[in-house]
Amino acid sequence: MLVLKFGGTSVGSAGGLNNLIAILHDREHKNNVSVAVVSALGGITDALIAAAHRAAQGDPAYRDDLRAMEERHLSLCASFLAGEAQREGGAVIAGNMQELSRILDGVSILQELTLRALDHIMSFGERLSAALITKILNDRGFPAEYLDTRSLIKTDDAYGAARFLPQESFAHIRAHREKRPALQIATGFIGSNREGHTTTLGRGGSDLTAAVFGAALGAEKVEIWTDVDGIMTADPRYVRNAFRIDQISYEEAMELSHFGAKVLHPPTVQPALEKGIPIHIRNTFNPSGEGTVITFTSEEGPYPIRGISSIENITLIRLQGSGMAGAVGFSSRLFGALARKKINIILISQSSSEYSICVAVEPRDAAAAAAALTGEFEREMSAGVIEPPVVEPDLAIVAVVGGRMKHTSGISGKVFHALGRNGVNVIAIAQGSSELNISTVIAQKDVVKAMNAIHEAFFLSSVRSVHLFLVGTGLIGGTLVEQIASHREILADQYKIRINLVGAANSRTMALNVEGLDPKSLHGILDGKAPGGGAEILPFQLSAFIDRMRAFNLPNMAFCDCTANEDVAARYGEILRSAIAIITPNKKANSGSLAYYRALTDYAKSWGIPYLYETTVCAGLPVISTLRDLALSGDTVRRIEAVLSGTLSFIFNKYDGSTAFSDLVREAKAKGYTEPDPRDDLNAMDAARKALILARECGMPLEFKDVIIDPLLPPACFQAADVEGFFMELQKEDGAFEKRRAVAAAQGRVLRYVAVIQEGSARISLREEGESSPFRSLVDADNMVVITTDRYAALPMVIKGPGAGAQVTAGGVFADILRIARTLV
Repeated sequence: MLVLKFGGTSVGSAGGLNNLIAILHDREHKNNVSVAVVSALGGITDALIAAAHRAAQGDPAYRDDLRAMEERHLSLCASFLAGEAQREGGAVIAGNMQELSRILDGVSILQELTLRALDHIMSFGERLSAALITKILNDRGFPAEYLDTRSLIKTDDAYGAARFLPQESFAHIRAHREKRPALQIATGFIGSNREGHTTTLGRGGSDLTAAVFGAALGAEKVEIWTDVDGIMTADPRYVRNAFRIDQISYEEAMELSHFGAKVLHPPTVQPALEKGIPIHIRNTFNPSGEGTVITFTSEEGPYPIRGISSIENITLIRLQGSGMAGAVGFSSRLFGALARKKINIILISQSSSEYSICVAVEPRDAAAAAAALTGEFEREMSAGVIEPPVVEPDLAIVAVVGGRMKHTSGISGKVFHALGRNGVNVIAIAQGSSELNISTVIAQKDVVKAMNAIHEAFFLSSVRSVHLFLVGTGLIGGTLVEQIASHREILADQYKIRINLVGAANSRTMALNVEGLDPKSLHGILDGKAPGGGAEILPFQLSAFIDRMRAFNLPNMAFCDCTANEDVAARYGEILRSAIAIITPNKKANSGSLAYYRALTDYAKSWGIPYLYETTVCAGLPVISTLRDLALSGDTVRRIEAVLSGTLSFIFNKYDGSTAFSDLVREAKAKGYTEPDPRDDLNAMDAARKALILARECGMPLEFKDVIIDPLLPPACFQAADVEGFFMELQKEDGAFEKRRAVAAAQGRVLRYVAVIQEGSARISLREEGESSPFRSLVDADNMVVITTDRYAALPMVIKGPGAGAQVTAGGVFADILRIARTLV
């Protein structure tokens, strides 16, 4: 024998009612259902409350509310009934509405709305729906009977959230069942006290009604039919990857429902728990779905936790002071003071030192709670041994629930790592001795990010997602976008890494979409030549882009700067402080002031926020990571020699005397190895910035001015009015360059422009390299870094390869993005 309950969305439309009828008539349920509990039509309870308050305020608009409610019920009646049946159904609706109208008229005349009167008014929602559904079922041939549960479910006098009285209610239900064996269409949510006055069981009380009937009748199962597929691992409105839980224990369900899971009303499971009756959550609009089964004990699932839930908009009240430590009865006084004011405590947390204790309450109770505690501990506060209550508003609780937690180590660590990695500050923590629940109090604004971060850590631990914001879609940034577009399916399928491009900007336009931008059409979106697909398209402003990025507040966010812009680099500090990882090939931040470099790197290390800049030196070559690995493993770098400019490498690698020096510079420019003005490369500033970064990575406290640059060219070349003027001046130096080359060649040497970093200094100069020099093996525009350490003393480590170019640089940036994904394991 089964007891079914249908929620407001299940009975609130013609489609829902058709499904309800089909469910009662299918093979699984036909002749097996004893009671079908129904809620009011979706939205009707809220409408009744609103009309009652309007009436109490003397607002005649409550009559319009009544007409709208009556029309909605009559419309549904007309959708299913015709002829005499429709007239009978309409008469039942009209009779209820007339009674309701008289009550509201009385409220309006008195301009007073008691809780008792409000309960009676709210009861009409379920009474109307149950009566109408009974008529519809009778018309379809079902021998169903209308049941007003106020005659059976007895409660205390707590109007608005009455507690049912098990002994009396069970006796009434069993006696009624013996007399009326036909299918009962029962009103949910309502009961009556011993005086016969109507009471309500609180929001979601229709679930409790079904559980009470199931417990009283010894049902095989109680099925709760709603508009979702079951209890989810998290609220799908907040966590898009949430999925249905197949089976859950009563205790786990109670914990989840207490902390905001809306499928169940918290007390619902208690009557069934006492009788060992399973509760099955199912979807009226997906009847074939398996739903979620709640049982006394459930099988262990594949995950260490069962689900994540939250209570939003709570306030924390904190008491602290030396007078609390060792004070017998202190907690009793605190809880007693709040109880006397009928203030519900949602969460309690106390430090082991007994120096502080905090309680979470509803915001509406915060002022009363603070006043109650101030009054209770007035003497201690006057003596200065307890501080006045601290009220912290705009908070929320995120709870991790699961029976397996008590047998599994590392759950707390995983929770706090997920929160800390995403910059979510934990204000208070609570865990019961049952180890079913770890609750954290956090800022309300961080709820969505926290739930997604924890959900991914536990349920999608094999999948690592990065929400990427990109500034700069030129040569390197554009190539990066192409690489992401071509490789992201392979990353997702084979490596379980998801790169979600959420925001992107060029110098004119920015596009943002929390659902993600299509990298294949990004250039068209930013240029206004392709549809944005729901993206927010705005003129680019750096501050606005960063503000929107922070406002998204997504888990695992990363900011990628593919510009060479100092203004962007100057914002890295605030981005890191927002717990957003940074990936950049932009050298301006790390070659700026030493203080700024240290501030960025120290903050990243202290707080575990990735700050990755491998591509600032030698593009995709693993130079910086190698230096870090050497230091971490205990080696000491003694000397670095490096060719760090692809432009100068190309020029001197080809400079064999067969072509004038100025002509080689023209060739490098024609092949794209130089900037449009070659002086930007030949001044060696870019190489000096790279040398400075390497020096700092080795622990040398150098500023840019400390890097010594031996100039390649005389001042006249740099003072030329334009590029052509520069080449004219450069031609005058061909003889000097050839003379130096010839002298070196006569001794079996070649010219290379090399940076040397050692003993706290950095210098870049044109050197003559002999037969044994590794720099003689350079070809084309290759870079080379030669590292001498204590371990690599006799034979230095050599890192060689392309040090410039869009493909290799973008590839290095892409690799850094994937490194961030790997830190999320």
